[in-house]
Amino acid sequence: MSIARVTEISATSPDSFDDATKRGIERASKTLRGMTSAWVKDQNVMIENGQITDFKVNLVVTFVLDD
Repeated sequence: MSIARVTEISATSPDSFDDATKRGIERASKTLRGMTSAWVKDQNVMIENGQITDFKVNLVVTFVLDD
């Protein structure tokens, strides 16, 4: 039997939501072992002077706890 935990992280990118998601997962994988899935909970854009400056995603990441 496996026990999993869920944590929420935020990641940004100046390029796209897809890139922000990839950056978030890559960074989380440096700290979290046993990641099995991620859900994009929310997407936002940061705006400055009427221009999009960053794409932001909030990710819910599931990882299996070590035995």
